[in-house]
Amino acid sequence: MDVEIKLVTPGDAGLFGRVAEDVFDEPIHPERLKAYLAEPGHPMVVALAGGEIIGQVAAVIHRHPDKPTELYIDEVGVTPAWQQRGIAKRMLDAMLVHGKALGCEEAWVGTEPHNLPARRLYERHCREAETFVMYLWPL
Repeated sequence: MDVEIKLVTPGDAGLFGRVAEDVFDEPIHPERLKAYLAEPGHPMVVALAGGEIIGQVAAVIHRHPDKPTELYIDEVGVTPAWQQRGIAKRMLDAMLVHGKALGCEEAWVGTEPHNLPARRLYERHCREAETFVMYLWPL
């Protein structure tokens, strides 16, 4: 079966009616999806097979008054049945091309140290990882 890589547009909410297991961390909420798709600074690329979303890359455009515009890769997910087929790489490549077209001068992503599949994917694009500490505030 062919896999289509697609940049999601605000009119693509209907695509999210069929989403494979473990593509997203949680179930899709229609109102959250609508708000996400309406936000031009939140691009998403999906992988489709037979009309079902089998993978996704979500990102955020960060514009700064003092630094270059950057593309933050927020999420990458591929359903287990379709992993290890190059789908995540194809989606990430499409997102990086899109970010560059939007004026982003750099892109960045973070992952857990023990997430070796993600690290291998990201290391194809970068020479080395940077060390940083993350803090999370519940609001």
